[in-house]
Amino acid sequence: MGISARDLAAATPAGRDRYVDLLRVASLAVVVLGHWLMAAVTSDGQVGNLLAVVPGLQILTWALQVMPVFFFVGGFSHALAHRSRPRYAAFLRARLQRLLRPTMVFIGVWGALALVVQLLGADGGLTGVALRLVTQPLWFIGIYLAMVALTPPLLKLHGRYGWGAFGGLVAGAVLVDVLRFAVGVPYVEFLNFALVWLAVHQLGFLRADGMIRRPALLAAAGLVGAGLLVALGPYPLSMVGMPGEAVSNMAPPTLALLCHGLWLVGAVELLKGPGARLTARTRVWRTVVAANGIAMTAFLWHLTAMLGVYGALLALGVRLPAPATAAWWAQVPLRLAAAAALTALLVAVFRRCELPAPPAPATDRGAPLAALGITLSLLGVLALSMTGFAGLLEGHTATLIAVRVTAPAAVAMALAGWFLVERAGRAPGRTAGRAAGRA
Repeated sequence: MGISARDLAAATPAGRDRYVDLLRVASLAVVVLGHWLMAAVTSDGQVGNLLAVVPGLQILTWALQVMPVFFFVGGFSHALAHRSRPRYAAFLRARLQRLLRPTMVFIGVWGALALVVQLLGADGGLTGVALRLVTQPLWFIGIYLAMVALTPPLLKLHGRYGWGAFGGLVAGAVLVDVLRFAVGVPYVEFLNFALVWLAVHQLGFLRADGMIRRPALLAAAGLVGAGLLVALGPYPLSMVGMPGEAVSNMAPPTLALLCHGLWLVGAVELLKGPGARLTARTRVWRTVVAANGIAMTAFLWHLTAMLGVYGALLALGVRLPAPATAAWWAQVPLRLAAAAALTALLVAVFRRCELPAPPAPATDRGAPLAALGITLSLLGVLALSMTGFAGLLEGHTATLIAVRVTAPAAVAMALAGWFLVERAGRAPGRTAGRAAGRA
């Protein structure tokens, strides 16, 4: 039986930065809400993007594209976690337990459903769309896995160079965009999946050491930089990917998105005082603790819930209004409430997968195994975010870093990687246990 949120909240150490926990929950909640709002589903089962239907709404992504905040918070948490648990294998297992287990359960459940649906020949309409869409948010998991894996070396660079390590990543992102847009070098843009997001992650290290002393300057520089790049360069207005656009700020990330991240990080740092006072309230903190305990499960299943709501409406013969019409906007609160209720139901079913595991022994004997495991996991998860589960039996492929991969191969990599990370974290403890038993 798990510890209640009330007990966890009451046991919070006095020195814990509660505002960071609030940012983690709030950023994921905004992402979930954004996905629900952007979905423009029609009566024939097609799923479009509201921002493409109403381009004027794209400016809202400058406030609502908050994934940089989550990665920034991740950098802060990873810095503290690694300093308290410096052994690589133990650090990886401790950081990944509540991430990989619910992710692998999600992949397993949806993989089995996809196989059954395709064997029955029922993968048309909205069901076929769901098989493609439900894995798309997994790109975030893949990037986050890379951040965890690279925390030890990047933390060393931070310790030696401070802001210089961050500046080096920014310079690399600038160079990539110059080579991409001015010189036309092929494939170089994919380097920014690492450089842009790791730069934001590096800001979390700086926060952990109290080195972000002028957040207003950071916010202003990011906002002005993003504005100038969009106004003068080849960068689109939207800070999320748009269907059919020649250039996306998200995939792969651009310098404009990095500037957007700077603006958001500066903005949330400016709100640190009010945020700390808010989370000092008992009821608020208890809610934050409870939400953190289910946040990853809710994130993984929120698209399933949304598409389930639309699927139920279509199955009942409800005619959906055209996206962005008055009737469509009038139904938004009801659709959001239904999606939230179904997400809550799915969380109730799968939340146990997110419970923390017992700590592993502090040893580095499994470090190579852990490194291989997290590499396979992140490649598998990233590949699956691109292939989806549609065409599972037909061998549908997608390109991951210039290599064609199938959904079964992606699933196999992800599961194998998870197994290796688990084995790396547990092997020393089990060996010790067997030795004690023989003694």
